Amino acid sequence: MATIYEKFGLNIKKYRKITGMTQEKLAEAAKVDPKSIISIENGTRNPTLRTIYRLAKAFKTSIEELVKF
Repeated sequence: MATIYEKFGLNIKKYRKITGMTQEKLAEAAKVDPKSIISIENGTRNPTLRTIYRLAKAFKTSIEELVKF
C-alpha cells in the first residue's frame, strides 16, 4: 500500500502532466529547488505546508485539491 507521501507525489505528478509543466518549470513557478519536485513526486520527501501552498499556487488550484487521494 502506498504511503501518504507517495500518494501526494502521484497527485503532484498528475497535476504537472495535466498542466504540461516540466519538473523544472514547476520548481520555478513554485519557487522551490527542482530536486525537491523530484523527491516529492517519488514520495521520498515530506513537503512542508509552505511548499504545498506554493505548489497549489503554481497549479492555480487549492491545497484541498492537491491532497485528495
